[in-house]
Amino acid sequence: MDLRSYIRDVKDFPKEGILFFDITPLLSDPTAFRYSIDAMAERFKDCGANKIVAAEARGFLFGAPLAYKMNVGFIPVRKPGKLPYKTTSVTYDLEYGTDSLNMHVDAVQPGDKVLIIDDLLATGGTTNGMIKLIQGNGGSVAGIGYLIELGFLNGASKLEGLPYEYLLKL
Repeated sequence: MDLRSYIRDVKDFPKEGILFFDITPLLSDPTAFRYSIDAMAERFKDCGANKIVAAEARGFLFGAPLAYKMNVGFIPVRKPGKLPYKTTSVTYDLEYGTDSLNMHVDAVQPGDKVLIIDDLLATGGTTNGMIKLIQGNGGSVAGIGYLIELGFLNGASKLEGLPYEYLLKL
């Protein structure tokens, strides 16, 4: 399937000089969305993960249905102040600034094998933050998957040498 045809280019969003790749056309097409989830499930079916971690908001759109399909737990990683229980946090770099991620302190247990899922690999900062959260709680990264990799931003350099998969490279 030509996933690129379901990605809309939006110039100067969220600020001037940024070309934003909008996945909402893909999400609104049931065939393209189903294909994306099924393709990720196929790639990670043997990774040994017992949980999936995804960051808000767009990571949830792929992480939660993939966790359901793979019959594993789902861990939401959120911005500060959004989770109701005790959290652990990390600050990371974005393509256009910095941010923090939070996860419940008991979400990842020692020995858990965690699959990281996100919609997009840009600079790698968000994923690097999730890696640190997982490893800081005693878990290990079973795999990393994206809908899209923006290869020109070299985000893979922040993945600590861990292997990763993507469905579309731009």
